[in-house]
Amino acid sequence: MGLKERLHGDLTEAIRSRDELRSGTIRMVLTAITNEEVSGKSARVLTEGEIITVLSREAKKRREAADAFTDADRGERAERETAEGRVITEYLPEQLSEDEIKKIISEAITETGAAGPAGMGIVMKSIQPKVAGKADGGLVSGLVKTALTGGKQ
Repeated sequence: MGLKERLHGDLTEAIRSRDELRSGTIRMVLTAITNEEVSGKSARVLTEGEIITVLSREAKKRREAADAFTDADRGERAERETAEGRVITEYLPEQLSEDEIKKIISEAITETGAAGPAGMGIVMKSIQPKVAGKADGGLVSGLVKTALTGGKQ
């Protein structure tokens, strides 16, 4: 069963059990997936990897919104955004630890022969398929920068 089919099945289950948070969040995610499918010149069906990218983007939006609501002293809204983020995270692959990411980065640097900040694009391009959906892009970018500058940012 694909991820999209799993989402549809879980949506039906959430509606039956009257779980408003879960059903609303899954509906929102399915809408984002559909929007992605119909964007561009022609409609297409997303691959599992592309669906994971959409899910990652939606989870990041929830984290950022929760932070913004917390900063604005709107705890109730922040809790809701955090709860929605947890629902979305259930559908994402297990996230890589920082040590695992560093290992992938060091292998990519060795593989590409990149050195200094100028090699950042090459390294990022090399590791992107390995970390897509499994790690936050900002964290990965920061770790690559640190590795290429010898610990100085």
